[in-house]
Amino acid sequence: MKLTLKTLMGAAMLLAGTAAAHAQTTLKWAHVYEATEPFHTESVWAAEEIAKRTEGRYKIDVFPASQLGKENDLNQGLKMGTVDIIISGSSFQAREFPRIGVTYYPYIFRDPSHLIAYTKSDIYKTLTAGYEEKTGNHITATTYYGTRHTTTSDRQIKVCKDMEGLKIRVPDVPAYLAMPRACGANTTPIAFAEVYLALQNGTVEAQENPLTAIDAKKFYEVQKNISLTGHIVDHLNTVVSKSVWQGLSDADKQIFTEVMMEAAERSTKIVEEREAKLADNFRAKGLNVAEVDKADFEKNVLEKIPFEDFGYEKADWEAIRAVQ
Repeated sequence: MKLTLKTLMGAAMLLAGTAAAHAQTTLKWAHVYEATEPFHTESVWAAEEIAKRTEGRYKIDVFPASQLGKENDLNQGLKMGTVDIIISGSSFQAREFPRIGVTYYPYIFRDPSHLIAYTKSDIYKTLTAGYEEKTGNHITATTYYGTRHTTTSDRQIKVCKDMEGLKIRVPDVPAYLAMPRACGANTTPIAFAEVYLALQNGTVEAQENPLTAIDAKKFYEVQKNISLTGHIVDHLNTVVSKSVWQGLSDADKQIFTEVMMEAAERSTKIVEEREAKLADNFRAKGLNVAEVDKADFEKNVLEKIPFEDFGYEKADWEAIRAVQ
């Protein structure tokens, strides 16, 4: 009877161990971008890859197109536990740790390759660590989102003063507001999902976004001009909530990081390839796609928009500018 009891207890422990090994944790990964965009398709790939590499211990459902809320809601959701992983711009993380928002200061990056070099630099480690220390949330990867340009209904933009009085939709984020306000535009915050209608009905007469977003959201249907202001080399961070990150083993942290970084690299490559073709595609659609005097825009921003107004530090700006 003792032998039988020991055997039964051993079997129970084995079954419990097996069940624990195969226990599955379901996570929610959310963003505001369309299901056709690489930020979604590569997130889906990453979710499937994480499931494979953890032998099914993690099931990640990806929710695109603001299904779980607008970008501000998603950042709040990391705290509230309504979402576990998000894709979001550093400008939103800057609400918790202002210094990281300097990466959205206009013209800080020369081009996409400069941005990617920054993500491998010491200043990147410093800023992301500062955000994690403040919130507990962990940035696993950074993706190139695209270089932001300005579209208008009728007005053509060549130099900064051409934007004076322009009614333009800009996200309600300090760094995004810097260039338009330096040039005298009237900025209006409108949710990304509502921009098309606002342009169509004349609530605003302009907006700014990368060419890929202009294409995905079909803004070209209600705008005649694209001015290649290139004021922000935009990027998105993949952020894992504090509760999830702290609950991962070191091995799983490595898996999440490696997969999410690979997904970011895949997305970046797709975005760069698409951008290379889009200017000509828009011209073929009959839009006026024009270069601008970027030096004039940059000069006005530096003269009129102090770093300190946003809680940024000049030393961070200088460190990023120095990255090769």
